[in-house]
Amino acid sequence: MKGKPVHMKITSVQSGVHESKENTLQYIKNLFLTENFRNTDLVALPEMFQCPYENAQFPFYAEPEGGETWQICSGLARQNGVYLSAGTIPEAADGRIYNTAYVFDREGKQIAKYRKTHLFDIDIRGGQCFKESDTLTAGDEIVVFDTEFGKMGICICYDLRFPELPRLMTDAGARLILCPAAFNMTTGPMHWELLFRQRAVDNQVFLVGTSPARDIHASYQAWGHSIAVDPWGRVLMEMDETEQVRVTEIDLLMVDEVREQLPLLKHRRPDLYKLPVNE
Repeated sequence: MKGKPVHMKITSVQSGVHESKENTLQYIKNLFLTENFRNTDLVALPEMFQCPYENAQFPFYAEPEGGETWQICSGLARQNGVYLSAGTIPEAADGRIYNTAYVFDREGKQIAKYRKTHLFDIDIRGGQCFKESDTLTAGDEIVVFDTEFGKMGICICYDLRFPELPRLMTDAGARLILCPAAFNMTTGPMHWELLFRQRAVDNQVFLVGTSPARDIHASYQAWGHSIAVDPWGRVLMEMDETEQVRVTEIDLLMVDEVREQLPLLKHRRPDLYKLPVNE
């Protein structure tokens, strides 16, 4: 971290999806006029922040890279001089639809694009049933990007359940991992906080998870509880299920301190971490 700023303010936005895309985008623009968005460094939006989390709706709300939502987010980053992790939106490309996250720098330039690599296809007995692959296509890239604060990584919701992904981002230099996510009323109470704390401890990084607010009238109800966790696994901030904005201040030097005191990454034995192949 030599020569890089280490103190960082992150504004997490647990927004609701409103009746129309236009209303939601106007709501987000209005939020940027409020006090929590002044003197912040990075703003984080939720998964599918401008689209109902429904397979039938993804094609209707999908936009190409550079489309209306992309333009608005780029403009908000530039006008406010902040990094913007623009949640995710359904991206239309080559006749397919992806669950895509864009990140913009302080000048509004796109510095990262990540397509969700693990699609949420589950059927929990007595609980949630959902199959993203009915509509969405999986991405195939791991994304780490540079900022003035150092390298950051990004994944989306269900991706966090796969320890290989945050580990590879850590190996590529990520010290903070962003995760726009929409856990539901089955998986949220059971695993939301557990997974964020565990992945932060595994990789000795800061982890920021941003969820949509819960809509009790929606067919898919988000758990909410947007969260920020430090490299020790301590919860620095956690919301409830309602629409709100919270600011978390972090010191990235903690990553170095934790890794020095508990050198997990140095003590790994990749020479042994190989599964036998059955012949």
